[in-house]
Amino acid sequence: MRDLFRRHPAGVALVALDDGEHPVGFTATSVISVSAEPPVLVFSISGTSSSWPALSRAPSLTVNFLAADQVGISARFATSGIDRFAGIEWRRLPTGEPVIAGVPAWVRGEVLQRTPIGSSFLIAVRAVQVEQHDDRPPLIYHDRSYHRVDGSTAV
Repeated sequence: MRDLFRRHPAGVALVALDDGEHPVGFTATSVISVSAEPPVLVFSISGTSSSWPALSRAPSLTVNFLAADQVGISARFATSGIDRFAGIEWRRLPTGEPVIAGVPAWVRGEVLQRTPIGSSFLIAVRAVQVEQHDDRPPLIYHDRSYHRVDGSTAV
Protein backbone atom coordinates (compact mmCIF):
# COMPACT_ATOMS: atom_id res chain seq x y z
CA MET A 1 0.00 0.00 0.00
CA ARG A 2 2.78 2.45 0.82
CA ASP A 3 4.44 1.95 -2.55
CA LEU A 4 1.10 2.31 -4.32
CA PHE A 5 0.16 5.56 -2.61
CA ARG A 6 3.64 7.05 -2.95
CA ARG A 7 2.88 7.07 -6.66
CA HIS A 8 -0.54 8.66 -6.19
CA PRO A 9 -0.21 12.47 -6.20
CA ALA A 10 -1.99 14.43 -3.49
CA GLY A 11 -2.56 18.06 -2.66
CA VAL A 12 -0.86 19.36 0.47
CA ALA A 13 -2.66 21.14 3.29
CA LEU A 14 -1.98 22.08 6.89
CA VAL A 15 -4.55 21.21 9.50
CA ALA A 16 -4.43 23.69 12.40
CA LEU A 17 -6.34 23.85 15.68
CA ASP A 18 -6.14 25.23 19.17
CA ASP A 19 -5.67 22.85 22.10
CA GLY A 20 -6.64 25.44 24.69
CA GLU A 21 -3.05 26.46 25.43
CA HIS A 22 -1.31 26.80 22.06
CA PRO A 23 -1.79 26.11 18.36
CA VAL A 24 -1.35 22.59 17.00
CA GLY A 25 -0.83 21.77 13.35
CA PHE A 26 0.34 19.13 10.94
CA THR A 27 0.80 18.50 7.22
CA ALA A 28 -1.94 16.45 5.57
CA THR A 29 -1.98 14.95 2.09
CA SER A 30 -5.22 13.06 2.66
CA VAL A 31 -7.73 15.94 2.45
CA ILE A 32 -10.68 15.21 0.16
CA SER A 33 -14.04 16.77 -0.53
CA VAL A 34 -16.92 14.46 0.39
CA SER A 35 -19.99 16.58 -0.20
CA ALA A 36 -20.81 20.01 -1.57
CA GLU A 37 -24.19 20.14 0.16
CA PRO A 38 -23.65 20.09 3.03
CA PRO A 39 -20.00 21.10 2.56
CA VAL A 40 -17.99 18.26 4.13
CA LEU A 41 -14.34 17.25 3.81
CA VAL A 42 -12.32 14.49 5.42
CA PHE A 43 -8.69 13.75 6.18
CA SER A 44 -6.83 11.07 8.07
CA ILE A 45 -4.32 11.18 10.89
CA SER A 46 -2.27 8.44 12.51
CA GLY A 47 -3.25 7.56 16.05
CA THR A 48 0.44 7.89 16.98
CA SER A 49 0.71 11.45 15.68
CA SER A 50 1.74 14.03 18.28
CA SER A 51 -1.23 16.11 17.06
CA TRP A 52 -3.80 13.38 17.66
CA PRO A 53 -4.46 14.06 21.39
CA ALA A 54 -5.41 17.68 20.67
CA LEU A 55 -7.37 16.75 17.53
CA SER A 56 -9.25 14.06 19.43
CA ARG A 57 -10.85 16.82 21.55
CA ALA A 58 -11.01 19.79 19.16
CA PRO A 59 -14.49 20.96 18.19
CA SER A 60 -13.18 22.97 15.22
CA LEU A 61 -10.10 23.49 13.05
CA THR A 62 -8.79 25.03 9.87
CA VAL A 63 -7.50 23.34 6.75
CA ASN A 64 -4.95 25.59 5.04
CA PHE A 65 -4.31 24.69 1.39
CA LEU A 66 -0.70 25.26 0.32
CA ALA A 67 0.68 26.76 -2.88
CA ALA A 68 3.63 25.32 -4.79
CA ASP A 69 5.94 27.96 -3.33
CA GLN A 70 5.18 26.89 0.27
CA VAL A 71 7.30 23.73 0.48
CA GLY A 72 9.17 25.04 3.52
CA ILE A 73 5.96 25.49 5.50
CA SER A 74 4.79 21.99 4.60
CA ALA A 75 8.12 20.46 5.61
CA ARG A 76 8.09 22.35 8.91
CA PHE A 77 4.59 21.11 9.81
CA ALA A 78 5.64 17.55 8.91
CA THR A 79 8.58 17.67 11.35
CA SER A 80 8.16 16.11 14.80
CA GLY A 81 9.52 17.48 18.03
CA ILE A 82 9.55 21.19 17.13
CA ASP A 83 7.27 24.17 17.64
CA ARG A 84 5.77 24.08 14.16
CA PHE A 85 4.34 27.60 14.48
CA ALA A 86 7.66 29.23 15.48
CA GLY A 87 8.88 31.48 12.69
CA ILE A 88 5.66 31.03 10.71
CA GLU A 89 3.32 33.97 10.19
CA TRP A 90 -0.18 33.07 11.33
CA ARG A 91 -3.20 34.53 13.08
CA ARG A 92 -6.16 33.38 15.12
CA LEU A 93 -9.66 33.70 13.79
CA PRO A 94 -12.17 35.37 16.14
CA THR A 95 -13.33 31.81 16.92
CA GLY A 96 -9.78 30.81 17.99
CA GLU A 97 -8.56 28.57 15.17
CA PRO A 98 -5.15 29.31 13.62
CA VAL A 99 -4.86 30.36 9.97
CA ILE A 100 -1.50 30.31 8.20
CA ALA A 101 -0.67 33.63 6.52
CA GLY A 102 -0.17 33.62 2.78
CA VAL A 103 -2.02 30.43 1.93
CA PRO A 104 -4.13 30.62 -1.24
CA ALA A 105 -7.19 29.22 0.53
CA TRP A 106 -8.42 27.93 3.87
CA VAL A 107 -11.49 26.34 5.39
CA ARG A 108 -12.72 26.68 8.96
CA GLY A 109 -14.74 23.66 9.94
CA GLU A 110 -16.53 21.92 12.77
CA VAL A 111 -15.50 18.35 13.48
CA LEU A 112 -18.45 16.07 12.75
CA GLN A 113 -16.94 12.67 13.37
CA ARG A 114 -13.74 10.86 14.29
CA THR A 115 -13.78 7.33 12.94
CA PRO A 116 -11.07 4.85 13.99
CA ILE A 117 -9.80 2.87 11.02
CA GLY A 118 -6.82 0.58 11.56
CA SER A 119 -4.12 2.57 13.35
CA SER A 120 -5.50 5.89 12.07
CA PHE A 121 -8.56 8.08 12.36
CA LEU A 122 -10.72 9.52 9.61
CA ILE A 123 -11.85 13.03 10.56
CA ALA A 124 -15.03 14.42 8.97
CA VAL A 125 -15.38 18.20 9.01
CA ARG A 126 -18.31 20.44 8.02
CA ALA A 127 -17.03 23.62 6.39
CA VAL A 128 -18.51 26.72 8.00
CA GLN A 129 -16.21 29.34 6.45
CA VAL A 130 -14.19 29.25 3.24
CA GLU A 131 -11.72 31.86 2.04
CA GLN A 132 -9.90 31.76 -1.27
CA HIS A 133 -7.31 34.48 -1.87
CA ASP A 134 -5.50 33.61 -5.08
CA ASP A 135 -5.06 30.94 -7.71
CA ARG A 136 -1.37 30.07 -7.33
CA PRO A 137 -0.58 26.50 -8.41
CA PRO A 138 -1.14 24.01 -5.58
CA LEU A 139 1.61 22.14 -3.78
CA ILE A 140 1.52 18.44 -4.73
CA TYR A 141 3.21 15.54 -2.95
CA HIS A 142 4.20 12.56 -5.09
CA ASP A 143 6.74 9.77 -4.64
CA ARG A 144 8.24 11.34 -1.50
CA SER A 145 8.83 14.77 -3.03
CA TYR A 146 7.01 18.03 -3.69
CA HIS A 147 5.80 19.09 -7.13
CA ARG A 148 3.74 21.81 -8.76
CA VAL A 149 0.97 21.66 -11.31
CA ASP A 150 2.17 23.40 -14.46
CA GLY A 151 -1.28 24.37 -15.71
CA SER A 152 -1.33 22.13 -18.77
CA THR A 153 -4.07 19.55 -19.17
CA ALA A 154 -3.87 15.95 -20.30
CA VAL A 155 -6.38 15.34 -23.04
